Amino acid sequence: MARVQASDSLIPRQVFEVIPTEPNNSTADSGSQGSGVRMKKQIGLLDGVAIIVGVIVGSGIFVSPKGVLMFSGSIGQSLIVWVLCGVLSMVGALCYAELGTMIPKSGGDYAYIGTAFGPLPAFLYLWVALLILVPTGNAITALTFAQYLLKPFWPSCEAPIEAVQLLAAAMICVLTLINCYNVKWVTRVTDIFTGTKVVALLVIVGAGVYWLLKGHTEHWEQPFSGSQKDSGFIALAFYSGLFSYSGWNYLNFVTEELKDPYRNLPKAICISMPVVTIIYMITNIAYFSVLSPDEILSSDAVAVTFGDKMLGFLSWIMPFAVACSTFGSLNGAIFASSRLFFVGARNGHLPAAISLINVNCLTPVPSLIFLGVLTMLLLFIKDTYVLINYVSYVEALFTLISVSGLLWLRYKQPKTERPIRVSLVLPIIYLIVCLFLVISSCSQSPYEVGIGTIIILSGIPVYYLTIHNPVKWLTDTSQTINLWCSKFFICMPNQEKFD
Repeated sequence: MARVQASDSLIPRQVFEVIPTEPNNSTADSGSQGSGVRMKKQIGLLDGVAIIVGVIVGSGIFVSPKGVLMFSGSIGQSLIVWVLCGVLSMVGALCYAELGTMIPKSGGDYAYIGTAFGPLPAFLYLWVALLILVPTGNAITALTFAQYLLKPFWPSCEAPIEAVQLLAAAMICVLTLINCYNVKWVTRVTDIFTGTKVVALLVIVGAGVYWLLKGHTEHWEQPFSGSQKDSGFIALAFYSGLFSYSGWNYLNFVTEELKDPYRNLPKAICISMPVVTIIYMITNIAYFSVLSPDEILSSDAVAVTFGDKMLGFLSWIMPFAVACSTFGSLNGAIFASSRLFFVGARNGHLPAAISLINVNCLTPVPSLIFLGVLTMLLLFIKDTYVLINYVSYVEALFTLISVSGLLWLRYKQPKTERPIRVSLVLPIIYLIVCLFLVISSCSQSPYEVGIGTIIILSGIPVYYLTIHNPVKWLTDTSQTINLWCSKFFICMPNQEKFD
């Protein structure tokens, strides 16, 4: 990635004179220069699979399968959409496997867009992620966790919003603390809660199989009745399905902490994506076997409605399962997305303090706290859920740009080593589908697309004022914050050097 030089950025390279230059080897993974610290490679193959599955299987499959059904028009067509969304996500993940092994840097899309197209497009992705995508997604996940954990205490009505917000804020604080303290704790929590949510989904599948064996097959007599033919509605059905698969690229955010990334990154993708697709498919078959289309479309939480009908006095398991699922998903999202801001700061696109690493825990503590504060601020905005609608197409747009970067780099850097080289057919198919989705969203949701585009374009003046030609007082403020964070959080700059 093109690196912004210190003279052209509001971010100074070195204001760390208060930090010892040779950290204790027992607590920091120091290099021969002794000029900084770096995060250890602690994520194995099983942890990588758990991160991908854990982030993807959030609240979506428990709460909102009705979005795909609503725009598909029939249960048969909606199942096809679910499978195709899984295949499309797999294709995208394989393209990212080539990018991730060719460009073994943390940061995911940010790193790939920067390498292919330069610092300004990379900054615009970082800008959208910073302003809306990451903190809003995390805030909504935290609020969902709080709502469903409190559901048994307010069974017949909504829990008070103040209780939901406070519990969500407490959850964010706890997970931020875990992420700050120890990466091993993070992966352990992810492993445990990934297992918990898979067990909950298997309970749903088991109940659905039992219902079918009792002869209740009436919902499958005309599975394609009412199927939508309009391309706009089909695109919206794909959007709803792909939303439930979102997170397949999160392991690419932490490539530098992955053991043997050339081997484990593609393996984790090839294991986790088929597992998620199969789980989603059989879970939806269970839903459609027990609940009628009208029941699904009228439900705000399909898994809870399913539990009320099938589990009797054990129906509380479903709200608890949704809470566990969102807890594990948010844990993985905080872990991965904090590395995005960390890498952005390391490349000079955010204040340098965010790129510091704690010398004892070897975690990007300032980046994690920065993300936690942003997320908690959004908890108390009434229109938090509306914000995500404005940028749903933006996320697809930048994914399209990242995969375009794969094709561009094939042309621009044909001799660069690629441990994994996917067939050109895969990125071309992915580009065509993403382009169809982006264009369709322009016609179906022009207002949301317009707001999303404005958010992207607003990053251009910010880039030129703060990165390309920085204002002096911003540079001075950045130096002061950087020095204070170095002292307060016992941090040092990252040791890795990138071109």
